Formats: sequence, structure tokens, C-alpha cells
Amino acid sequence: MPEQPRAWRVVLEHVERDLLDGRLGPGDRLASERDLAADLGVGRSSVREALRVLEVMGLIRTATGSGPQSGAIVIATPSGGMSTLLRLQVAAQSFPLSDVVQTRLVLEEAVVTTLAYSHARDTDAVHTLLDVMDTEGLTPQEFLALDAQLHLALAEASGNTVIAAMMAGLRTAIESYVQAGAASVSDWNTMAARLRAEHREIVSAIDGGDAASAGQLVRDHISGYYQTVLGS
Repeated sequence: MPEQPRAWRVVLEHVERDLLDGRLGPGDRLASERDLAADLGVGRSSVREALRVLEVMGLIRTATGSGPQSGAIVIATPSGGMSTLLRLQVAAQSFPLSDVVQTRLVLEEAVVTTLAYSHARDTDAVHTLLDVMDTEGLTPQEFLALDAQLHLALAEASGNTVIAAMMAGLRTAIESYVQAGAASVSDWNTMAARLRAEHREIVSAIDGGDAASAGQLVRDHISGYYQTVLGS
């Protein structure tokens, strides 16, 4: 006999079908726990479990009480859930570092070339981070945390929400290897100065609309640090 799906998965699959078929969309309210349980032939506890999973995934928000904001409502911010799931997958799978770096190269080249080609690019937040990274006395940990935020800000500025979510999901893995690599750098001030200069060259190419240079510069920046600190 084929294995029967767990009851809460029945609820998940029902909501998924409604989303895919367009019966549910951002701002719509799911049926009540009682109605879902009756319609799908499952217990209300299974419905509540499914709703918790959907909330963690960033697909719904739930609120108790009555009124227009109560119940389970579909929200239009899937990137948060996507990045959370990817971050957990990276942590659980212990993906090879070389795979993380290669993925980062693909994503970030796409980010900077998209930005360079865009006539509506907004890099104000990126420039703010560049200036903050010039602050004297930053520890390597503080500097590299800002570094990770800078690369994420570029992804968000590109307007590609899927890439931005993937970069956010990879952020912990990226920070882990760049922080670990910093411990092997004998002259951190020289390294930090190099990274600052590379960041500004990348952003300058983006602002100048030079997609080819921006792509090459970000590839050299990412692979250069990886090869320098980890000898790979």
C-alpha cells in the first residue's frame, strides 16, 4: 500500500494548489481552521501545524482575534522564507566551500552586470556602506560583517528578488569562510585596504554602466580573497 501523507502535508498541498492555480494570492485570507479541517478531512491540530510551517516559510502571517487583519493571510514577501530555508539547507548539508564560492561567483556577476545595465539603479545604500567601511578601528569581524552586508545590498539593489533571497540564504556560509580566512591574514590592515579599493572599483564600474568591467572585477574580488586566505 502506498504511504499516506501526514495530515498536515495534506493542508500544505491544498494551499500550494490554490496558490499555483491563482485561487489565492497576496492579501487573501485562508479559510478558517475549522473549515480547512472539515473540507480536507483532517484534525484542527494538523491545520495549525501546517499554518506554522507556512508562516516559517514566509508565505503567510497569522493573527488572532477578529477583524480584517485576523486569521491566516497570504503575504507578498517570499524572499524571507526562501532565504531562511536555503540558510538551513546550507547548514544541514555542509555544502563544499568550493561550491558555495562558485555559486557566489555566478550570482554576484549577475548582480553587478544587471545593475550596470540598469538605467534606474540606486546604489545609495551601497555607497553608505562603503563609507562606513572606511571607519578607523574596525575589527576584522566588524569589517567583514559590513562586507557581507555590502554584497547583500548590491543584490537587493539589482531588483532581482530571487537572487537577493539566495544571497541572504548564503550569507551565513559566506561570512563563515571569510571570517575564518581573516585569521590567517598576517597584515590585516593591508588586506582591508585592498578589499576597500576593490569594492569601490566594482561600484564605480556599476555606476559608470560598465557591465563587463563590473563582472570581471567582482569575479577577481571574490576568487582573489578565497585564493589568498585559503590557498585554493
